[in-house]
Amino acid sequence: MKIYNTLTNTKEEFKPINPGQVTMYVCGPTVYNYIHIGNARSVIAFDTIRRYLEFRGFRVNFVSNFTDVDDKMIAEAKAENVTVPELAQRYIKAYREDIAALNVKPATLNPRATHEVNEIIKFIQKLISKGYAYESDGDVYYRTRKFKNYGALSSQNIAKLEEGASEHVNEEEQKRKEDPIDFALWKKQKEPDEIAWASPWGKGRPGWHIECSVMATKYLGETIDIHGGGQDLEFPHHENEIAQSEAATGKTFVHYWMHNGFVTVGADAEKMSKSLHNFVTVHDLLQKVDPQVLRFFMASVQYRKQINYSTDNLKQAQIILQRFKNTLNNLKYRLKDGSTSQKSETLVNKIQDTQHKFINAMDDDFNVQNALTAIYDLLPEINANINAENADKDALKKAAKLLTSWLAVFGIDVQRLITAENQNDDEQVQRLIKKREEARKSKDWAQSDALRDELKQMGVTVEDTPQGTRWLRE
Repeated sequence: MKIYNTLTNTKEEFKPINPGQVTMYVCGPTVYNYIHIGNARSVIAFDTIRRYLEFRGFRVNFVSNFTDVDDKMIAEAKAENVTVPELAQRYIKAYREDIAALNVKPATLNPRATHEVNEIIKFIQKLISKGYAYESDGDVYYRTRKFKNYGALSSQNIAKLEEGASEHVNEEEQKRKEDPIDFALWKKQKEPDEIAWASPWGKGRPGWHIECSVMATKYLGETIDIHGGGQDLEFPHHENEIAQSEAATGKTFVHYWMHNGFVTVGADAEKMSKSLHNFVTVHDLLQKVDPQVLRFFMASVQYRKQINYSTDNLKQAQIILQRFKNTLNNLKYRLKDGSTSQKSETLVNKIQDTQHKFINAMDDDFNVQNALTAIYDLLPEINANINAENADKDALKKAAKLLTSWLAVFGIDVQRLITAENQNDDEQVQRLIKKREEARKSKDWAQSDALRDELKQMGVTVEDTPQGTRWLRE
């Protein structure tokens, strides 16, 4: 298995620290609002990666944090006249509901920044004692220039960073810093009613970057296998995590850095973000889009590539998912009949070939497009055998089992998929089907065709099989 490592810009053979086990940390949301589908892209991408690692037999310890205090949360809580913990609790609950609808597996652990303040203070004290951090008027800053490899992950140049920092750091903050490129580990309380904790440097709260260093090393160890997040987190967040963690421990922080591509919108492929006000929240979208369609749409693009969000692309995902659904329903229907079974070497070989292609594709930095193409190419062979007078029941059972496990990697719950199909049954369709069957028995072909057309207008396709009449939603 090979993984593209952002730190080295190459695909590297994946060798976990402990054979058969994977430690994986993914930066979670700042919980001041509903997540938009740009946020969901990261959640789904790394859930898919986790699922495939488990498919391959690894035991994955998956940690994803909640940032439940920062400037945005303080501002939003003040605007809504609620406390920061109340705001956080509301949107953590909403987040859990949204990702559950998208069939994202719960993390092994979701630590919260506000629950780790004592650990964060100890971590900062260690950095100060090693000369990597300093206190200044109640704030604590990291000496960025002291860390020799700073900028390696995101290919940043220190000279350019200094130039950029001098442009956006305000004069008051600049006076407190030794160097414009130093970043905050601890921020002092600005107003008497602002959420804060006691510390050796006065009342204040953690900086954003230090939270993840503390939670990742506390719950997964000083060196972890995989650290993931969106491309926008490469700099400064992940760059700062490396500097903090490796300065404190003296060890390599992460072996494989993975970053997912953005979600874009419109013909101009503009990045989706809250700051650009062009985002769609998952909460709103789930009111009108089948969660499994949205999940499949997001999971069907390789994690490093951009996804262009559009109604047309969602519809295309729906069409493909419907074809998987139809095949699964066909399998379920045929495997229940009492016809005899006849071995098909063609189908057996095709199934084995598909399994091989699926694993090869996913082992190549989780190339989901090639993996899905391999599965999709198997469907005609499965359906041809289903429609044969004597199908290969053993091969079809294996195909059903493998389809279920392959689609599960993409977060598609086959049982939910089939159940959702069956929930569309209604009395009117059943009445027309029965009426058509009666017309066929009495050889009233004109009436039979008219009823087929009526059902077609309702979006229902009728199939006359050797095992009887069945129907599917288009």
